[in-house]
Amino acid sequence: MTDTPTTLVTATGDSAGKTAITVALARLAADRDSSVGYMKPKGTRLQSNVGKTLDQDPMLAREVLGLDAEMHQMEPVVYSPTFVEGAIRGTEDPAALRDRIREEYDDIAEDHDRVFIEGGGSWTTGGVVDLTDVDVAELLDARVVLVAEYGSPNDLDEVLAAADAFGDRLAGVVFNKVSDDAFESLDQDGIPFLESKGITVFGAIPHEKALAGVTVGELADELGAELLTDAPTDAFVERFLVGAMGGDEALRYFRRARDAAVITGGDRADVQTAALEASGVACLVLTGGHRPSGAVLGKAADAGKPVLAVNTDTVTAIDRAEEVVRGGRTRDVRTVDRMAELLGDHVDVDALV
Repeated sequence: MTDTPTTLVTATGDSAGKTAITVALARLAADRDSSVGYMKPKGTRLQSNVGKTLDQDPMLAREVLGLDAEMHQMEPVVYSPTFVEGAIRGTEDPAALRDRIREEYDDIAEDHDRVFIEGGGSWTTGGVVDLTDVDVAELLDARVVLVAEYGSPNDLDEVLAAADAFGDRLAGVVFNKVSDDAFESLDQDGIPFLESKGITVFGAIPHEKALAGVTVGELADELGAELLTDAPTDAFVERFLVGAMGGDEALRYFRRARDAAVITGGDRADVQTAALEASGVACLVLTGGHRPSGAVLGKAADAGKPVLAVNTDTVTAIDRAEEVVRGGRTRDVRTVDRMAELLGDHVDVDALV
């Protein structure tokens, strides 16, 4: 084992912004004349159940940081559903997996001043092979930065549980995607409470649409959808609503939405009309291969809202769309640049890097 300073960035839950923060921190360290390495021991953001498609996060890190490490070094374990099924049947050897991770880490660390490790999923991911992020931090002698979201004081339960599990290895917490509504509660009560428990808080990053959702155009590309209108596709989508109720009820439901896409059958003109009347609905996703009526398309054109059509059924469309938004399209150089700016503005970067 080398003695290269190593930081593991973990999270209280999936899609907390761990990738953008890890790579942005590594780049900020590189900007300060450090040679940095990157590793994600458990590849979790896979596109295929059998894990044939490698995790996209190490690919992004390699591009942004100009790394020449091989993918198998940066991602020694492909943590696919197939892998997990095998692990619980006893076909994976936890000791061998640990040895593989340590060996690849040593090769990366030997060539760099610092190494940034990205955790997989949440901090508990990997438990079936004794490789939670707690185990990885111990294995690689890493200090830990915990990324957490905050919507209400209830979210501090997760932070406390993680802090207890990591113990002295926890350097501190970075809150991410904090809404304006929640910020005062976090600042006035949440952070002082954690600090009273001996937990350092490095800062809180505000919620930013460009990092939280996908544009309608990106959603259409990912779904393989046909665009039925000429409306602009640069609006952001952060959540999905399913239109399965009557028109009047649907309108009340949709009026409470913000930055939403409504997924409904292509033959549900009442729901489509209600969705187009709600200001917080960014677009319609129509399923089943049905084309809407001319009246609906005319209303969409007047409202300047895109209408997307897919051939799949509604359940399949919902699953795929949620996967797209959960993964985000925040996996590019532009996102890392923006996250580096946000870290500089809202977080104690000196303490982190």
